[in-house]
Amino acid sequence: MLRRVLLSVFTVVVLGSGTWAQYSSDLCNWKGSGLTHESHKKDVEQVYLRCSEGSVEWLYPTGALIINLRPNTFTSSLQHFTVCIKPFTGSEGANIYLEKTGELKLLVQDGEHQPQKVHCFGLDEGSLFIEATPRLDISRKITGFQYELISQRTLSDLHAVSDPCRPCSDTEVLLAVCISDFVVKGSISEVTADPEQQESIINISVDKLYRQKTRIFQPSREGQGWEGHIRTPLECGVKAGSGDFLFTGRMHFGETRLGCAPRYRDFQRIYKDATDKGLNPCHIIAD
Repeated sequence: MLRRVLLSVFTVVVLGSGTWAQYSSDLCNWKGSGLTHESHKKDVEQVYLRCSEGSVEWLYPTGALIINLRPNTFTSSLQHFTVCIKPFTGSEGANIYLEKTGELKLLVQDGEHQPQKVHCFGLDEGSLFIEATPRLDISRKITGFQYELISQRTLSDLHAVSDPCRPCSDTEVLLAVCISDFVVKGSISEVTADPEQQESIINISVDKLYRQKTRIFQPSREGQGWEGHIRTPLECGVKAGSGDFLFTGRMHFGETRLGCAPRYRDFQRIYKDATDKGLNPCHIIAD
């Protein structure tokens, strides 16, 4: 049934009737309403977004949307980018699929309630096809999500999304120092569990702040150093303990995600060996 609907949709797209394109004014966010559609028509709206992050919000969904995401850099290759989407809390009224050449892969089913669950896929795997589920009453239904486009290099080097529990290699540690959203030296003061999100919240006491793109770490209330927290999956089993670490990571949907975190003495060895061989991709002032 769904395949027949999709084929009819793409027939309409090819013939150029019953469809229209919507270009977001800021190229990052789109917000629209199904109330602009006539309920008896199977309208398909094309949305084009060219940004590294943003959101889609569809009020009173009817018909279908095709969301075309592109990086904000001029490149002909899409295979070097990964897309991650995070549905809004309470998002409902439509199914979200990944579509390529008429084939559909279900990403988020209408009514699926898994708070904060993130769905990732390669940008070259297709566009997002959002199909409203038939309802007699569409009032108060909103389908929406945040999205991020991540370069494959950043994703593989930091593996904060793809493989967060795997220890980093020496090369990954050095690259993480160069491209992470934050790089700090510190210790773990406390680890608390967030069972609902299936995450550990790692509270960090920071001795040295090498870099942070946003105000992740704030001056300590004790007046010495900085403090803040980082999130990582609960399954990684992070525990509080003694010793200093080099914490790196990135912002992901507004949350700090742990990347590479070697013990600081191990980082000093890795950094010195690479410097002696002239292989450091970038430089920081290590103690």
